[in-house]
Amino acid sequence: MTATSVINSLNSGDVLTPASLEHAAKPLAIRTTDDTARAVERGRAFVDRCLREDRQVYGSTTGFGPLVVHSGRDDPEDQCDNVLQHLTAGQGPDLPPEVVRATVLVRLWSLSRGVSGISPAALASLRDMLATSFAPAVPELGSVGASGDLVPLAHVVQSLRGVGHAYVDGARMPAGEALARAGLAPLELGGRDALSLVNGTSLTTAAAGLAVASMRRSHEIALALSALLTDVLGAAPAFISPPLLRAFGHPEAVWAGERLGYWLSGTRPSGARALQEPYSVRCTPQLLGAARSAVDWAERVVRQDLAGVSDNPLFFADEDQVAHGGNFFGQPCAFAADLLSMVATQIGNLAERQIDLLVDPHRNGGLPAMLAPHGGKQHAVQGVQVVATSVVVAMRRACTPASMQSVPTNLHNQDVVPFGTQAALTALNQARSLRLLHGCLGVVLRQAAHLCPGGPTAQRCAELVGALAEVVAPLERDRPLHGEIRAAADVLDRFVPRHVPELADPATCALEER
Repeated sequence: MTATSVINSLNSGDVLTPASLEHAAKPLAIRTTDDTARAVERGRAFVDRCLREDRQVYGSTTGFGPLVVHSGRDDPEDQCDNVLQHLTAGQGPDLPPEVVRATVLVRLWSLSRGVSGISPAALASLRDMLATSFAPAVPELGSVGASGDLVPLAHVVQSLRGVGHAYVDGARMPAGEALARAGLAPLELGGRDALSLVNGTSLTTAAAGLAVASMRRSHEIALALSALLTDVLGAAPAFISPPLLRAFGHPEAVWAGERLGYWLSGTRPSGARALQEPYSVRCTPQLLGAARSAVDWAERVVRQDLAGVSDNPLFFADEDQVAHGGNFFGQPCAFAADLLSMVATQIGNLAERQIDLLVDPHRNGGLPAMLAPHGGKQHAVQGVQVVATSVVVAMRRACTPASMQSVPTNLHNQDVVPFGTQAALTALNQARSLRLLHGCLGVVLRQAAHLCPGGPTAQRCAELVGALAEVVAPLERDRPLHGEIRAAADVLDRFVPRHVPELADPATCALEER
């Protein structure tokens, strides 16, 4: 199979970004630099020297977890089996293949630093896998986000060895058959390879990174749809007054007001609205500004994770040191992911209330109830609103933080754990639910714009409606809308990011002028 996406060359100083993780969904060509190859070879040689010198090295000369007090198996290949077999115990539905492939990319990046002691051949197997459509079948449940994502990553490694199941071109099959179909040789392990492959929080980081990338788009979409709502209602944009927002004291609110102003440029208020709009219009700069601040912080944490090394122990040849510690403890991403879930849910609350505003004839500027021109004989977006209510309540129920749900396990070796994996996977699911809510809102706004005489008055809002109109026809007669909700979400993902300006970073937005 041919790799079709390319990331910059691997280098021990390179870092991934949340956005680049999305490229791993498809075959991905990765170029390994000479510097990276030398660092990996040097790290492996240092591990081999330490073992020849009979140094104590966790997982190489010992058992695992609380059984560290016992010796491990003498044969290095047998010791690799020793770590993998008992961890291959995950349960639940398979994780989405794109999440697993992003996980492999994150693991590859961490191991390429050269301080984990992995063999060049094992590292090359990860790179070769990513160049195909192969994706290990990995159960969702099994990690507590500490000591690495041990159970999920064990399933990854076993799949690459031909054990278990995998996906090729989206089809699930036995792993051995999948390897053959993808043109991959089964992964061979020796030395510290197995432990280095499983002893990091790469699933946690990958899922959190994918959630950040999705939330970035959804945040921009929330701003665009809020502007379109304002225009369709005929509301005055007084709530984005720059002096007003500067006085609020939060630069992100100023930034959000500028973004809303970009979409609303040229809007012509109807003059028929009340002096003050409901909060789902009037307070969007404050809400979405705060959301921007929170997503920025979460992204910084994820980027730091992507730039770091998640493993234990680490091997520093220059210092002649085998460092045993806790660099597999996923607390940073756990906190960040829980925050992302809260942000996604609050933006979802906003979208659901905006839909409610649009379907209410007492508040929507004279449009018919449920935006149905022939009420009773037609119901238009009534089902869409019910779906939005269902989605947002599911998001609220899923929003319970995971990052402090610590339960001691592993004979109290893991006596405090962050559950970052559950936090990150929940954040990713929340981000995907938010996409569907925006798809619902897009369908409703398209129908509202159709019923408004003359349509949107702001040019950019009219262009946004035009993009939605390509996949959502006016509702003159009722029809199934489940596919159009998803199509609207896809259009918003493509259209909005391409049509927003590079505004100043919120941190540079002036607050002095009062």
